Amino acid sequence: MTFTMRGIENIPELSNPSVCMKDPQRVKDILQSMVKAGSNTLQVISDFDMTLTRFSHNGKRCPTCHNILDNSKVISEDCKQQLDHLLKTYYPIEIDSTRSVEEKLPLMVEWWTKAHDLLVEQKIQKNLLAEAVSESEVMLREGFQLFFDHLHEHSIPLLIFSAGIGDILEEVIRQAGVFHSNVNVFSNYMDFDESGVLRAFKGDLIHIYNKREGALLNTGHFQELRTRPNVLLMGDSLGDLSMADGVQDMENILKIGFLNDKVEERKQAYLDSYDIVLIKDETLEVPNAVLLHLTGNK
Repeated sequence: MTFTMRGIENIPELSNPSVCMKDPQRVKDILQSMVKAGSNTLQVISDFDMTLTRFSHNGKRCPTCHNILDNSKVISEDCKQQLDHLLKTYYPIEIDSTRSVEEKLPLMVEWWTKAHDLLVEQKIQKNLLAEAVSESEVMLREGFQLFFDHLHEHSIPLLIFSAGIGDILEEVIRQAGVFHSNVNVFSNYMDFDESGVLRAFKGDLIHIYNKREGALLNTGHFQELRTRPNVLLMGDSLGDLSMADGVQDMENILKIGFLNDKVEERKQAYLDSYDIVLIKDETLEVPNAVLLHLTGNK
């Protein structure tokens, strides 16, 4: 059997100015292997905030799942100020390229725990979440419809792995009309009492730097997908690189990283870690082009 190799040159979007690759040949080799294996061996694992959603629009930061609540009417002004203080304290640490992950780890746990405790104190009502999302300025990246619909049409599983709030995340994609049956979400979920009031968060905390543990805890999910050893991974932080650690007998993984902020100081670390780095790119144009290539669509 002869097989025609199709490489990077068949994906013109990889020549976009926003695209950086440390090793284009490696990207080409991975893509060739994935095409040869067929799209029925593919699964997609993606972060949500600032990966599937936009980082900014018209020069203004777009909200994360947590921010949607922070900015909504469901929490008090005092709580908003406290959450904003936490953001200003801990976000610079999260993106500080001079600190090690080990150093950041306890501080990220501290941030998420304090934020969740503040939200629980607000006794948030479940029936107000949809309104909080619809009134927010959250935006999925341009091209999201094609991304979600194409994966669904080709029965390719999409695992969204998020340190955000699962209830909010699901509402965002539901309101966008793309919460298809092939989508699974691992995230921090709210626990409501019988009257629909927030009383806690369920299970173990998922934050930006413990996604590996989350991946390994969910081996049941990956066990079901053992016929899909080829992974397209998408993230916007170095912590997202471990999201596929639960995948069994992995054959190929292509890692696409969105570098949204502090570009110059973080660019080298991203190039060393991700196969394709997208710099200040607010679209899903490149992931979509890769998916179309892998599924044999032009």
